[in-house]
Amino acid sequence: MEKTTTEDWLRALHATSERLDGQVGSLSEKDLARPSFAEGWSIAQVLSHLGSGAEIGAMLVERGLKGWTNGPIRDDVLPIWERWDAMGPLEQRASWQDANARHLGLLDSLDATEHASVKVPYFAGLLSVADYAGYRLSEQSVHGWDIAVALNATAIIPADELRLLWKRLDLVATRFRDADTLSRLAPAQLAVTLTDEQRTLLLDLDSELHIYPANPANPVGTVTGTADAILRLVYGRHRPRADVVTVAGPLTVDDLRALFPGF
Repeated sequence: MEKTTTEDWLRALHATSERLDGQVGSLSEKDLARPSFAEGWSIAQVLSHLGSGAEIGAMLVERGLKGWTNGPIRDDVLPIWERWDAMGPLEQRASWQDANARHLGLLDSLDATEHASVKVPYFAGLLSVADYAGYRLSEQSVHGWDIAVALNATAIIPADELRLLWKRLDLVATRFRDADTLSRLAPAQLAVTLTDEQRTLLLDLDSELHIYPANPANPVGTVTGTADAILRLVYGRHRPRADVVTVAGPLTVDDLRALFPGF
């Protein structure tokens, strides 16, 4: 498998930030209040989520630079969320731009030695800078799509970001699967074919769920679609009438939608 560097994750964070800024930078207050794809959130509220996340993330990177190992607690983050929630749409956009720039600037200031040594005390535990940047890319790239598709129904996640997001998709799928649905569907192995990349993976449903970069020997069914559509399915962002994902065998697309409710 191709090696991925910390710089790869940071470049992708910059790319998705610049793209999102270009999409929302000139929106009116009325447009910012339009619904995003994220259920219950307007475009501005998604920016608020990303902005508060960038502010919290910068705080945690700074703690990592000081050698702190304790992850954030509710009292650390609740005041930040409340302050962002109280903002209006225009302020949420401007504050996201400022917080995101500061977060990226802090990550850019780290040198190679710090890339190798710093551990960020994140919600998921102590993370390397590369792993932390992977979490942030998932947040910004996928939530960025939540905004992009509200403005353009043909929006997709760009190929360079997809390549990186697929590297950590097993982590996402394992963590955010619906336990009751997994119990109902397992055991089963399905072949997942990415039509635009000409490769097949294994979706293994058992006591746990995993997506492996391997061809299943005796799959009970198949899942076929583009890398973008299938990744968004796992992230709970499948659009039945717009995303072409086909499932053959005993399982259905609706089964997979239930298995991957998203977050």
